[in-house]
Amino acid sequence: MIELFLDSPAIFGSFLFILGLLVGSFLNVVIHRIPKIMEQQFRQECQLIDAPVDAPMPQTPTYNLVVPRSACPSCGHAISALENIPVISYLVLRGRCRGCKTPISPRYPMVELLCAVLTTIAGLHFGVTITAIAAIMLTWFLIALVFIDADTYLLPDNITLPLLWLGLLFNLNNVFVPLDQAVIGAIAGYLLLWGVYWLFKLITGKEGMGYGDFKLLAALGAWFGWQALPSIILLSSVSGAIIGIALAILAKRGMGKPMPFGPYLSIAGWLTLLIGSSLQQLLYIAA
Repeated sequence: MIELFLDSPAIFGSFLFILGLLVGSFLNVVIHRIPKIMEQQFRQECQLIDAPVDAPMPQTPTYNLVVPRSACPSCGHAISALENIPVISYLVLRGRCRGCKTPISPRYPMVELLCAVLTTIAGLHFGVTITAIAAIMLTWFLIALVFIDADTYLLPDNITLPLLWLGLLFNLNNVFVPLDQAVIGAIAGYLLLWGVYWLFKLITGKEGMGYGDFKLLAALGAWFGWQALPSIILLSSVSGAIIGIALAILAKRGMGKPMPFGPYLSIAGWLTLLIGSSLQQLLYIAA
């Protein structure tokens, strides 16, 4: 298989695209269910705090990334395997539930296509190497974080923290940077936004970002080392300004409305994955 991929980039690219579509379908589940799982856990903890000491544990239906099966939120129609083929099923069903004909959000195939495209780009960029495996995994994590944060203003610990440990794990073998640079990057990434958070709060009395942003930048520091942090901050700020202004104009929303920072950190992290060394050289020359 490896020899086939090495001999034929087209076959390797096709494999990556199909893999990205399949993983994108799973990421739709992750994006939808992780916040609901977090809310359910929070409610259970609140019930335990308020309940008497000898009260039985509250029983709730099992809800995780596997159970229950995906179903239409309007009519409860269980989605079959044939109705869950990435992109194709959406087109065949014409974007509507087979049971009640309620429109299905176009974001589902969009996430699948986005995952397929970015997976293919990352894989072909690094070739048939361990670096490509790492880059593809990072891509999947960042896609999930972008959409979860955009929906809920949350960056879940059960995604950001495994991402941090994965970065350190890959860099045990210097996949992107030496381990010492990765460790310093994780520490510096967290402390950098932590310091910005408290400085902003002392000056304005408001919270400018959440703790999830600290952990995400720490994770990116673990992947790319402390030297990449200035370019990541710069890219995230520029992309945030551009997209934020565009959204304010197109959606006619006020500039004072809060915006999640996680999507822009994720965009900056993915760009750093592909062109990070060039960006660092530009910043060095500019400085």
